[in-house]
Amino acid sequence: MGSTRVRIAIDAMGGDHAPGEIVAGALRAREELGVEVLLVGDPQQIKAALPPKTNFGQVEIVPAQEVIAMDEEPLSAVRRKPQASINVAMDLVKQQQADAVFSAGHSGAAMAAALLRLGRLPGIDRPAIGTVFPTIVAGKPVLILDVGANVDCRPKFLEQFAVMGSAYSQYVLGTTEPKVGLLNIGEEDSKGNDAAVRAHQMLRENSQINFIGNAEGRDVLSGRFDVIVCDGFVGNVLLKFAEAVGEVILQILREELPQGLHGQIGSALLKPNLKRIKQRMDHAEHGGALLLGVAGVCFIGHGSSQAPSIFNAIRMAKEAVDNEVLQRIQSQYILQRESG
Repeated sequence: MGSTRVRIAIDAMGGDHAPGEIVAGALRAREELGVEVLLVGDPQQIKAALPPKTNFGQVEIVPAQEVIAMDEEPLSAVRRKPQASINVAMDLVKQQQADAVFSAGHSGAAMAAALLRLGRLPGIDRPAIGTVFPTIVAGKPVLILDVGANVDCRPKFLEQFAVMGSAYSQYVLGTTEPKVGLLNIGEEDSKGNDAAVRAHQMLRENSQINFIGNAEGRDVLSGRFDVIVCDGFVGNVLLKFAEAVGEVILQILREELPQGLHGQIGSALLKPNLKRIKQRMDHAEHGGALLLGVAGVCFIGHGSSQAPSIFNAIRMAKEAVDNEVLQRIQSQYILQRESG
């Protein structure tokens, strides 16, 4: 691509706070991470969101005059609006003008655009959205997938999610021999419906992953597992519930701190601890979810994402590119086909 720096295509028009917060997070990533950011969207709106005295020669803006609204049906909107910002951003990856893409806009549209523009990786039947949860073990996150791309999943889809998730956990999150679990209603091999039982058997027989058994709901944040697979219906419910629990706990901490002078002194003493708690529980620290299984590095952010989330999503995208996650997943499936 003519440059050794990672280039990230940013859907500047996607999200509740676009383009202001998107641009702010992208510019911070450009300065602190050394990445090149391609801001895709309405040039006038993007320029208006840039800080005063910005050197436009150092900011690359890629025009895209259309936007997919949150209430539009994703697939039809992606097809009907070829010049939508998410489509243009995906095309930059397809044409090798960018190494990765990020959008905090319509998640369904981002998935549809990725499938239509980039296609699936060889050997992958369905892509999955993977997101990182904190656990009670400091510095040991757990990757959950799928959290929304596939409402219903066949056992072989869950097996593919496990292989992709293991590669991501190992090479981006730095986990040695990631421990994989299948989200289920009990620890025993025979628990769950027929699909869960068959998925358990396939995961157990797959030599490419370190499958250690079923994970119950109470195990998700225990630190026992590094990767947990489930269908997108259950995963999305789990994701939204975990986000709500984190917000509730932080709010309770604020309310229960002593009031008055003693409270001010106590809060000052606890401030470093509270900051670390927030960092471990706040989804903004992880920035976004990786769409695994498509032929390109694609991160999807929360619609409410603000600058810190955008920055962290770009950081994760850079790490995925630097650690060649796509190439490693592909090599896993080449080896699998050869051994089969």
